[in-house]
Amino acid sequence: MMKTGQSRQKSYADKRERELEFAVGDHIFMKIATMKGVMRFGKKDKLNLRFIRPFQILEKIRTLAYRVALPPMLVGVHNVFHISILRKYMSNPSHVLNYKPLQLNPNTSFEERPIQILDRQERRL
Repeated sequence: MMKTGQSRQKSYADKRERELEFAVGDHIFMKIATMKGVMRFGKKDKLNLRFIRPFQILEKIRTLAYRVALPPMLVGVHNVFHISILRKYMSNPSHVLNYKPLQLNPNTSFEERPIQILDRQERRL
């Protein structure tokens, strides 16, 4: 009975397995593990990120390990990662956000202004 259970789990895992390989210079997302009560990357609990921003691959260590270029804010994190926590990043111009700094008043408030109208409807009662 145990042998059939193992066989069933192996066949399920084999179907979900995908061949993934990165080249030096590729950009990847890195998966992070969420832990209850721990704040990571500015978010806590349910709102915690699953993948964090694109990083560049510096070198391939072995078939399943890659060295990643990390920013200075992550200096305490080891920079070699297993392939299972890396996801390929496809660059997309829509990922770039329009960012303008807020103009704060002396009383630390700001005025909201719409950038553009996305939809318009006329309703009849």
